[in-house]
Amino acid sequence: MVTRYILAMFCFVGYYWSENPKPVQVSFLRIGSYPIADVNGSGMVFFIVGISILAFSAGLTYILHISTRVYSGTLIIDGFWTARKVKIDLSGIISIKKSRYKKNVLRRAVYNLHNKGVIRFYTSGEDFVELTDKSGLVYKIGSQKIHELYNAIEAEMKKY
Repeated sequence: MVTRYILAMFCFVGYYWSENPKPVQVSFLRIGSYPIADVNGSGMVFFIVGISILAFSAGLTYILHISTRVYSGTLIIDGFWTARKVKIDLSGIISIKKSRYKKNVLRRAVYNLHNKGVIRFYTSGEDFVELTDKSGLVYKIGSQKIHELYNAIEAEMKKY
């Protein structure tokens, strides 16, 4: 999301630069004149692309990135469009705990990322559930509704 906002900001700066084509001299930076000053409305492309990026970004906030379901002793995580389903057998889980991510604005979304014995699932939010199985493999599942996920997993684990 931050990357899309930065890209949109560059588009709006390009639009401003096209509307004010005169060179600008700041103490440490010289911005030359706009290179395509002879073409009328050339900066409007920047403006349209910037608005399109913002609209696209707003639309993506309503798309379901990861679907997490807990039932009959299994945790099923279904990813975005072409990603494979991941099934975690809850009878093999030995520990479960809630935790919180460190504050980081640039945290990227991941789905089924294997790194140093930890498998991560995350799209947004500040909290995650950490599951450890019998073989020592750790699953970190990020969620905005961490209490509901934790309670559902714990209730299923008690059944088995």
